[in-house]
Amino acid sequence: MDKTIDIKSMTKRQLLWKEIKKNKHNYVLMAPYVLLFMTFTIIPVFMSLGISFTYFNLLEPPRFIGMDNYIKLLLDDDVFIIALKNTLILAVVTGPVSYLLAFVFAWLINELGPKLRAFMTLIFYAPSISGNAFLMWLLIFSGDVHGYANAFLIKFGFADNPILWLKDPQYMMMVIIIVQLWLSLGVSFLAFIAGLQSVDKTLYEAGAIDGIKNRWQELWFITLPTMKPQLLFGAVMQITTSLAIAEVSMQLVGFPSVQYAGHTIVTHLIDYGSTRFDLGYASAIATLLFIIMMTANLVVRAILRKVGE
Repeated sequence: MDKTIDIKSMTKRQLLWKEIKKNKHNYVLMAPYVLLFMTFTIIPVFMSLGISFTYFNLLEPPRFIGMDNYIKLLLDDDVFIIALKNTLILAVVTGPVSYLLAFVFAWLINELGPKLRAFMTLIFYAPSISGNAFLMWLLIFSGDVHGYANAFLIKFGFADNPILWLKDPQYMMMVIIIVQLWLSLGVSFLAFIAGLQSVDKTLYEAGAIDGIKNRWQELWFITLPTMKPQLLFGAVMQITTSLAIAEVSMQLVGFPSVQYAGHTIVTHLIDYGSTRFDLGYASAIATLLFIIMMTANLVVRAILRKVGE
């Protein structure tokens, strides 16, 4: 009874301090990660936000210019509008498609035996960690008759002349989408494999008793709700990857690409941040990209909450 009275008489600050003292060992273990996360993630984000309101070229101290960078970015920068359109196309196509492919392949591979499952997991995951993956695609989409794609089309009469896959704006986006989808079975794929492995098999037996009759109902009412954390993690990774496409574009179609047909927000950011050293403008680009990513993540979270309902 006395303990109950003491707890009620405590202020919120005293209760908080009591909880901290009670869990001090956990806080000590968390401290290195929190310190690194704050130093290399949280603080740089706020610094970038502040710099976006300045003119900063690394040679002079930052000079406050208000909303000028954002006004120029949204109203005067035609290349950014092209980059924004290309990024949204890539995100809308590669994001959902690669997310679904990662889950479908993980679901199918999960039904295999342990050794075959491990081998197939390696096969599907390997492209995402292949350092020289672009070399193969450069050979396939080479613009001369020796390129595999052109050789196939000419041999079977689908084309009379070689197609400049990586120089013609008409085809560049298609090539980037194909390569990005091939590279996209990465961390999300492994997360889905782990999530499927962690589903309690007794839930399927209980579901059968409750009236679940086929594999699709098992998937919707048992499997997906059970692995919501992995689904959310995979969605966040796919959103981040699809909105941050740059390396694929730069390696395949050049930097800058012809008529900026392969230009993305991140390549635009690299242009101003690493080439022109206009860090204030680059920070404004990064801030807008951050807002787009956060909005997309919130929308996906809302959708995933409805899974299994």
